[in-house]
Amino acid sequence: MTTPAAVIEDAAAYAQAVEAAVQAAAAYYGGGTSALDDDSYDRLVRGIGAWEADHPDQVLPGSPTGKVAGGAVQGDVPHTVAMLSLDNVFSPEEFTAWTASLARRVGHDVTRFGVEPKLDGLAVAARYTRGRLGQLITRGDGTAGEDVSHAIGTVEGLPRELTEPVTVEVRGEVLMTTQQFEHANEVRGAHGGQPFANPRGAAAGSLRARERAYTVPMTFFCYGLLPLSEEESALADLPHSDLMALAARYGVNTTATTPVPGTTADSVEQVLTRVREIAALRSELPFGIDGIVIRADLAADQRAAGSGSRAPRWAVAYKLPAVEKITRLTAVEWNVGRTGVIAPRAVLEPVEIDGATITYATLHNPADITRRDLRLGDQVMVHRAGDVIPRVEAPVVHLRTGEEQPIVFPEVCPRCGAGIDTGQERWRCEQGRNCHLVASLAYAAGRDQLDIEGLGHTRVVQLVDAGLVADLADLFTLTREQLLGLDRMGGTSTDNLLAAIDTARGRPLSRVLCALGVRGTGRSMSRRIARHFATMDHIRAADAEAMRRVEGIGTEKAPSIVEELATLAPLIDRLVAAGLNMTEPGATPPAPEETAGEAAGGTAAEPADGGPLTGMTVVVTGTMTDALENLSRNQMNELVERAGGRASSTVSRKTTLVVAGEGAGSKRAKAETLGIELITPAAFAALVADHLDRPATAASAD
Repeated sequence: MTTPAAVIEDAAAYAQAVEAAVQAAAAYYGGGTSALDDDSYDRLVRGIGAWEADHPDQVLPGSPTGKVAGGAVQGDVPHTVAMLSLDNVFSPEEFTAWTASLARRVGHDVTRFGVEPKLDGLAVAARYTRGRLGQLITRGDGTAGEDVSHAIGTVEGLPRELTEPVTVEVRGEVLMTTQQFEHANEVRGAHGGQPFANPRGAAAGSLRARERAYTVPMTFFCYGLLPLSEEESALADLPHSDLMALAARYGVNTTATTPVPGTTADSVEQVLTRVREIAALRSELPFGIDGIVIRADLAADQRAAGSGSRAPRWAVAYKLPAVEKITRLTAVEWNVGRTGVIAPRAVLEPVEIDGATITYATLHNPADITRRDLRLGDQVMVHRAGDVIPRVEAPVVHLRTGEEQPIVFPEVCPRCGAGIDTGQERWRCEQGRNCHLVASLAYAAGRDQLDIEGLGHTRVVQLVDAGLVADLADLFTLTREQLLGLDRMGGTSTDNLLAAIDTARGRPLSRVLCALGVRGTGRSMSRRIARHFATMDHIRAADAEAMRRVEGIGTEKAPSIVEELATLAPLIDRLVAAGLNMTEPGATPPAPEETAGEAAGGTAAEPADGGPLTGMTVVVTGTMTDALENLSRNQMNELVERAGGRASSTVSRKTTLVVAGEGAGSKRAKAETLGIELITPAAFAALVADHLDRPATAASAD
């Protein structure tokens, strides 16, 4: 979809737009700050361009449309070759029109394109003399840039010395990965500094900073290689793809090391396919991209096309929908989850990001609010990509007016008024699950947990209000007389409910574990833990190191799971006494001498005789039919896992197979883009037929 242009109605509005765009560009390319997010800037510049097309005799000399980097401030170090900007396209139609224009310029259809992600960083030129890095320069206004050689040695992927003694200029982007950005804000906050608004601003500001008491990590990705001596003059005749391979051989970081490496394409159709592939992976990348760079790969085609004063005619940026916007933080809501966790949620002035109107965003926890120095009334950078939950990155500090107010943290639980345990970053009501007892019990009785038919939300409220149930174990001590004393509980419904509760005692360990609602786990993780350890005794005996060996549990999550299980020990003891099953059918406990590497392979989680899905990651999407028609999504995931596979809810490059039922939408489209095998429900049922009719193993056909 083409980004709509800002509407400019007259010369006065045009002049104001030019001034706003030039100021924004200077701030953006200079220090990484701007009053405008990328999408707003693009819309403004497109509006300026449209007005100028209709009024060519009134174009102001300071207009950003004809300048590199939108008229950014000039530096004092001349570039060997101008560092130009790129023209933008926003749709397949615009890209196709651009390729037609390129063909006219070179005199033939271009049949070899380079395609690589457009990294959201700061463009720099690194000059090497006989293999040693001697000077680092920002793009500036394209003609000259700022010398930032003081940063040499602080940027990963940009070595002080190349593997060969060549005299060349390496061009590329300096950026911060998501992890580096989080670390940078922690370090900056520890030194009393204001948080960075986004990774690009953090990289730009950090690269140019000269006298800080601290340094933060940044990463470089190469996108160009120029000769600086006669000995290297042959570089000018190499295709771009060969230059990138050569840069990697010199020890410089390129996109070849990422999930979205630069590739070549032989047609417009192949280019657009690659654009869709990169766009599909955008939300999973460890760094930001705002588009895809497409260029004529051959040097001869580039020379024939030539360059304008602002941009080369042989390359273009295919812009993707913005995933970051600036909007105002109007309030913070404090919500209490079923486990008692108190979670803050940002209330925002509505803003459209990537096709969705965003009104709320996650704030993670109180410690995160403090780290980011967020205040009510702040203009904040909000990030959303694909299906990822929107999050507030940081305040845009330079837009503060002085009227912003501190965010008030709750002193007691906002739901029940009890005290708050603030011992960890995620605060929790001291009542724990009892704070949200009805929600906790209704969840435990749900179809994908203990599946107690007849125990819905209304009945749970009755039991709690009558004082008959104070925790999960109390459900299994209910008597016929107690239930008959409740409103609208006759003899038949009472007997049915007691029978359902009794049946729930036989559910597999994975269901019991899921019903407990251990923080940091869910249905899939509960199955993995149960199949890894096989019995509740083994789970409770596991320390953090042993828990870490379960697939998907890292070093950060393992200690909290172990601690949570220790807290739940009295409840688990009562469940054992009530006769609940505490073993996982078909699973074998890990051997005491098992190493971490062996455990990571998940041998305990796989059927002893293997299965048709062994080693495969499977995603189920859409409505199941045929033999799978009556299975819930959780039961489908259980089926995948007892057939030897790993169930996942997200399609990625690691996905092996997608079961696409009726109404499968974005996940099917993403699988097609990534070339992942698709299978119908009927075909999948045939594939796992031997495991489909084994309800005793999974206890899912109740």
